[in-house]
Amino acid sequence: MTNTATADRLFEPFRLGPLHLPNRLVMAPLTRNRAGADGVPQPMMATYYAQRASAGLIIAEGTTPNAVGQTYPNIPAIHRPEHVAGWRRVTDAVRAGDGRMFLQLQHGGRVGHPDNSGLMPLAPSPVPLPETIHTPAGRRPSVVPRGMTAADIRTTVADFAQAARNAVAAGFAGVEVHAANGHLLHQFLSANTNRRTDAYGGPVAHRVRFVDEVVRAVAEAIGPGRVGLRISPANTVNGIDEGETHLIYPALLDAVADVGLAYLHVVFADPGEPLFQEIRRNWAAPLMANPRLPAALPAALPADAGRSAGETLLTAGADLVSLGRGFIANPDLVDRLRLGAPLNQVREGYSMYVGGETGYSDYPVLATALGTALATAGQSA
Repeated sequence: MTNTATADRLFEPFRLGPLHLPNRLVMAPLTRNRAGADGVPQPMMATYYAQRASAGLIIAEGTTPNAVGQTYPNIPAIHRPEHVAGWRRVTDAVRAGDGRMFLQLQHGGRVGHPDNSGLMPLAPSPVPLPETIHTPAGRRPSVVPRGMTAADIRTTVADFAQAARNAVAAGFAGVEVHAANGHLLHQFLSANTNRRTDAYGGPVAHRVRFVDEVVRAVAEAIGPGRVGLRISPANTVNGIDEGETHLIYPALLDAVADVGLAYLHVVFADPGEPLFQEIRRNWAAPLMANPRLPAALPAALPADAGRSAGETLLTAGADLVSLGRGFIANPDLVDRLRLGAPLNQVREGYSMYVGGETGYSDYPVLATALGTALATAGQSA
């Protein structure tokens, strides 16, 4: 039986720093590869995000803070004036729909390729990605990244801070620092990708240092109330094997506890896990949680996929619930969950990460879907 009080909380307003969110449902950052080859957001991205402006908050897709941080083809960037201008068109469109946006800052580290960025990837240590990587010419073997020098680390920290300033100039309300899913910051946290013997490697207290420095630099650049941090404890994507997960995240959160961040975003949160419970007990600021959902959202189960998972996370202490695939397929996901209406299913395959409007900005809203169904029924009567 649904707890009505808990279910109602999903649609309650929430105060996130200076932002007034109309509900607690957040659109998670979702890589869709629709930027230009130069990293400039395209007009269809403004349409796509504006369609989803009813989310309490939109966190725009992972966006590279410098050229060497690019992961795959057609990933957006935020390190040149033309990137800022392109994103400004997106944020203007979302604001026109009464929406609010953060931008996720994502440096790929070893998840990159010279065919994508024109540069040799940088990483904590020269440990290659244990899989092929997508390039304009198709899947290619990964390359051995160059281990970062002390100067590289200083430059990268400064690049994150400047990217945050650029994001604010582009009209974003804030940024999310991506320390999850096997990208550069997560590579510093993880034992199998960080084999350094200096102040950034070895003991857990050293492995969290780079993330701490990035977070502090970004917070100093634009104000801590505009900055979120994303983590994915025990996530093995992109060949990650953290080791000592139970020590890494308490140490990291203790390191950044005094910064005054807007929120912490936990990926694939399991409210039954002791680590999630420990994070909630010890993290005083707002906690955003992203549930692990089935790969396919069943169209006939409108509330069971997203709403029930959200309710469970709120009961476990989360303040905000981020959903990914549900927002891909349902521009009006908030209304569909509120009404218990059927969900569109995600179209798998080519259009997920390549292409134009098809499979991107052409998913129907509920009113359109109902009108089509009624018209079809009338024609067959």
